[in-house]
Amino acid sequence: MTGHIKLATYFWISCITCCGSAIAQQQVIGAPPEASNMRLVGANDLQARSAYQPTIHHQGDRWIAYIGHHGGTDDIPAPLNPLSGKAEPNGTSIVDVTDPAQPKYLRHIPGQEGKCEGGGAQMVRVCDGKALPKGDPNAVYMLRSFGSEAHEIWNVADPANPVLVTRIGGLKDTHKSWWECDTGIAFLVSGAPDWRTRRMTQVYDLSDPANPRKIRDFGLPGQEPGSTGAVPTELHGPISTGPEGNRVYFGYGTNKGGFLQIVDREKLINGPKEPTPDNLRFPEISRMAMSAFNGAHTTFPMKQMPIAEFAHDKDGKARDIVMIVDEAILNERAEPRQMVWFADVSVENRPMMISSFTVPEASGSFCERGGRFGSHSSNESTAPVYYKKMAFIAFFNAGVRALDIRDPYHPREVGYFIPSITAATDKRCVTIDGKERCKVAIQTNNVETDERGYIYIVDRANTGLHILELTGPARAVAGLP
Repeated sequence: MTGHIKLATYFWISCITCCGSAIAQQQVIGAPPEASNMRLVGANDLQARSAYQPTIHHQGDRWIAYIGHHGGTDDIPAPLNPLSGKAEPNGTSIVDVTDPAQPKYLRHIPGQEGKCEGGGAQMVRVCDGKALPKGDPNAVYMLRSFGSEAHEIWNVADPANPVLVTRIGGLKDTHKSWWECDTGIAFLVSGAPDWRTRRMTQVYDLSDPANPRKIRDFGLPGQEPGSTGAVPTELHGPISTGPEGNRVYFGYGTNKGGFLQIVDREKLINGPKEPTPDNLRFPEISRMAMSAFNGAHTTFPMKQMPIAEFAHDKDGKARDIVMIVDEAILNERAEPRQMVWFADVSVENRPMMISSFTVPEASGSFCERGGRFGSHSSNESTAPVYYKKMAFIAFFNAGVRALDIRDPYHPREVGYFIPSITAATDKRCVTIDGKERCKVAIQTNNVETDERGYIYIVDRANTGLHILELTGPARAVAGLP
């Protein structure tokens, strides 16, 4: 599918050289999106705020999108919120997507003042109070990061009028946390002030959101307070399979020297908690090192995947798979390609890579478009509509890519969508021979799906939210009518 991207959406303004070819400086605003087997259903500009994590929550008879934002830019540190009439630091957008063709912006909750990853409120998770062991059954709780300094829990039972419940502060960084709604256990990506790394894990019991209870700090030996020597690479984020699966999959390194860490959840929660090297090693089952070129942004488990090719084999008919998505960090390919990897972790103490996926650069001349090109994140929903069948990967200037993963040994792209740039799309710059060079490019940052089958993508370069659906053969892969 990637060979059919339309290049007509570019026009020549002035030519410069990148990867050995002359290119356009800017895309036509208003040109149609580029797509195959994916269709645009609806969109919202998100007040032209740089977007990170979307979470889609079925709330009564409504569907609500909670969207985290990076901080502002040098040009616009605090965009205008038309609902309040005030300039507000980027925080959390709340959007009613019950009718995906007509998303309705309900509320913006300001985040920490600051620019890029130094401000905003990037992370969002949502749990119903009736699902949490000690929650208010009438509440809906939103867990979010607050810039680099705190985690917050809000009651969003009325999503247009959220109320702050509690705050866990005193941190030096935050990022992509995980919250188990059935147990209330949260794995918070934090920067504890006394730890030697920017990001590690704080395990909390948030079963009663109004009364958070810290369980322990966790990280890699060498990151803990008082240790010496080299500091291991920082955490990006965890995904837990809960008590039943009893595993937490941690991704470290994002774009270089990364690895997947498989952890026994019960030992992590109930094992010895003093952060000594031995205690930090105690819950670890295994660690799979990646190339020095690559890292682990998202580590998404898919246990007991049936593999059709192995259906008649005596053993191994189903495999435990973890999809690992790297994060491209630098503009205009100033780093190794960041990709999607599939690891077979059926034998947990000997995980192994089995396949990979990337978008061919030549299929859309992505080197020439500006901004980041490479993978960033995947959808994380385990709803049956797509789980173990399809994955959606945010690929920055290559938009979102739809993968058929039913055979994880041979993942296959079956669709893609690249939004059009708008007047709000922000530039991305590099320094060449001491001079700044900037281009305007789509930067599809994160993606999520809902139980209805809609796909939600958000843009790092202020281009907003796009709601998509599959068409054609891609729809058949998911078993959709």
